[in-house]
Amino acid sequence: MVDKKLFENTEIAFKLKSDSQLDRAYFLFKMIANEPLVRIGTAATNFALKAHLPIEGLIRATVFDHFCGGVSEEDCLDVIDKMYEAKVSSVLDYSVEGKEIESHFDDAAQKIIKIIRFCEEREAMPIVVFKPTGFGRFYLFQKKGEGKPFTEEEQKEWDRIVQRYHDVCSLAKQKDVEVLIDGEESWMQDAADELAEEMMKTYNTDIPIVYNTLQTYRHDRLEFLKASHKRAKEQGFKLGYKIVRGAYMEKERERAEEKGYESPICKDKATTDANFNDCLTYILHHIDDISVFIGTHNEISNYIAMELMETLNIDIKDNRVWFGQLYGMSDNISFNLAAKGYNVAKYLPFGPVKDVMPYLIRRAEENTSVAGQTSRELTLIKKERQRRKNA
Repeated sequence: MVDKKLFENTEIAFKLKSDSQLDRAYFLFKMIANEPLVRIGTAATNFALKAHLPIEGLIRATVFDHFCGGVSEEDCLDVIDKMYEAKVSSVLDYSVEGKEIESHFDDAAQKIIKIIRFCEEREAMPIVVFKPTGFGRFYLFQKKGEGKPFTEEEQKEWDRIVQRYHDVCSLAKQKDVEVLIDGEESWMQDAADELAEEMMKTYNTDIPIVYNTLQTYRHDRLEFLKASHKRAKEQGFKLGYKIVRGAYMEKERERAEEKGYESPICKDKATTDANFNDCLTYILHHIDDISVFIGTHNEISNYIAMELMETLNIDIKDNRVWFGQLYGMSDNISFNLAAKGYNVAKYLPFGPVKDVMPYLIRRAEENTSVAGQTSRELTLIKKERQRRKNA
């Protein structure tokens, strides 16, 4: 039987946090709970960084250290080792965004290759991740997905993107490191999906190495999943999918309204939740063909996954099922699942403080906009602070 109070155990959830780190977390989530303050803080931080004001130390000591592992792979090692002592693995996420030139795309691919080699000797790091637009221009993915012909130069550029994918995925297969390919906006995702499937067809012939992402706030993703499953069965390869709810909802709706097409986003949160759980259920019922990385901070979805594993006799250590949350969030889920023996990994962002700011701003905005997320974090932190006072 699945313990429905598993995620209430704050002693296990916050075991790695000192009293001062717990106080900092409380302060941060109190700030994030204030939407106007987040907006003002975001604008002020962007201004200060652009003006080269000396605030990196302050950012590093507060929001950066809470949500990020460090400025480099080596800088993350202390966090990686500590989490692994609590049986939680790490997915190093090089969270530098917004680059648009070829040398930056080459650098990003080389960074992932370096991380794969870094992972090789460390059991604590079985998975790497990258974004499609980290390896090539958004415009090219969009144009390819729309079926528009490339110019000769664009075709060469696209070929380089494909080669970067192969360079990463072939090394990952050689080193037995799994690769998660993040999802992005719907109007570039068709080409990204095709390319991810091409990688799966090449490298997932025996066990899944390459995982694409299903953003289940899109109402078409269950049908997409079933269609890709059919192709994989016919063509003899395994699927890997990271399932998430999604990260670009406002942008998606605004563009659909502006351009006059039906929004790809589910009509409400309840429909998104149902879609996520339906995709999860479909995958776990076809675990021999599809491996899954369950990326969610939603407690109900995690309980559903645990119950399905029990019902379907899927061993909790089966490498085809991983649970994942972001570093600095939902420790009550991650560490309690790991303590029970499930496969758990935290996304561990890293990179230079200035370059990681767009990621950190998104985290703050996400926590502000997701109903209940911040209040849940605060409730649990308060509970643990009280428990320690009484201990």
